Amino acid sequence: MDNRTFLAIGIAAALLIGIVAVFLASSDPDGLESTALMIQGQKTLTGPASPDATVHGTTDGRFSYSAPLPDYSLGGRFGPLGGIVAIVLGILLAFGLIFGISKLIIARKKAKQAEANQ
Repeated sequence: MDNRTFLAIGIAAALLIGIVAVFLASSDPDGLESTALMIQGQKTLTGPASPDATVHGTTDGRFSYSAPLPDYSLGGRFGPLGGIVAIVLGILLAFGLIFGISKLIIARKKAKQAEANQ
């Protein structure tokens, strides 16, 4: 299997998993969002998050953030389709970022090898 085929299969698998994840994802926050709620005192480790727990708004002296695609969606009016679009955009953005960084690293290595050969 050549590199392009391997890369295409990997991207297709990531997109498939991302699209299916929209319908299987839990509504209970985890990871970074859950940690932010615990820091703000809106959630404990032993109990569920309160129904009105949000991280939006001004919180003086406390952690605050605004996600570019909150809750992996484009807003409530788009429904699951918005989640699919948000996840596909995120996967492609992450791929593009990693691809660009890898190209820079390869170019830098080639330049160092060319200097060493002179």
